[in-house]
Amino acid sequence: MNSQTQVSNNTNLKLMYNIGSIWNKLGMLIILLMLCIILSFLSPNFLEVNNILNVLKQISIIAILAAGMTFVILTGGIDLSVGSILALSGVVSVMLTHKVNPLVAMLAGILVGLLAGMLNGFLTAKTKLPSFIVTLGSYTYVRGLAYVISGGYPIVLQSNLFKFLGAGSVASVPTPIYIMALVYAASFFILKYTMFGRHVYAIGGNEEAARLTGIKVEGTLISVYAISGLLSGLAGVVLAGRLFSGQPTAGIGFELDAIAAVILGGTSFTGGVGSILGTIIGALIMGILGNGLTLMDVSYYWQLVVKGAVIVIAVLLDRLRTRT
Repeated sequence: MNSQTQVSNNTNLKLMYNIGSIWNKLGMLIILLMLCIILSFLSPNFLEVNNILNVLKQISIIAILAAGMTFVILTGGIDLSVGSILALSGVVSVMLTHKVNPLVAMLAGILVGLLAGMLNGFLTAKTKLPSFIVTLGSYTYVRGLAYVISGGYPIVLQSNLFKFLGAGSVASVPTPIYIMALVYAASFFILKYTMFGRHVYAIGGNEEAARLTGIKVEGTLISVYAISGLLSGLAGVVLAGRLFSGQPTAGIGFELDAIAAVILGGTSFTGGVGSILGTIIGALIMGILGNGLTLMDVSYYWQLVVKGAVIVIAVLLDRLRTRT
């Protein structure tokens, strides 16, 4: 091989590396923009302001859950209980509105989510059981508690504060969108600019190495699952306000949507790589895809098929990304 051929091969390798690097950083954003362009041609109503606000409102609950899930997956774990915690928090908070101040009831519902998340984190960190097993258990018993407390029936909401939180608007923008924006701003700050955020990435990259460098791994893991539980509780309160009731069946399947949004957004299933901005892009892709299919009168059953295919593709992309 002569020197000219060697230089040419090196240039090609460098070009491929640069393309791969750009794709890893901007790939999902490019897909999101392409999806918007395609749907704007297929459905004239797609780019209307009301439709865009509707999409943002529809994804707000999943996006809030996905923000908490991002923290968990960045450590290399998973939280299957977010949908059940959402239901329990919604039921508890709505029941309390009949007895105490709505603001207190709201905080109590979020506190329930926080405690459930802390229990997940404690069991995961202390017992060394896989988070999949721990949260699969809480997925079941937390949902069971929601059924026991409510008697299996929806609890009617009578608080205007809750209704404003879930179904109100400020300056024609639905309130859940503001809440979602605040959650993502806070999550971005924590992961980007705090020592705790660096510890989350370090544990996901190599837990043992993180432990050897002095990071309090168990405390960080408990905090991460607590954040996921707290945001699940917040999502439960917002959803109860939207549905005008606390429902023990709420949030079934939401955990899969939250996981899909995180993985679509570029966070690796193995931990240590990803960002909260990627997660909101992943949630937007799923929301816009669902909205576009609805506008094109695609049946709900086929939408499920498409959603499942998207999840599989997201996992395959993650596998390819971790190999390169």
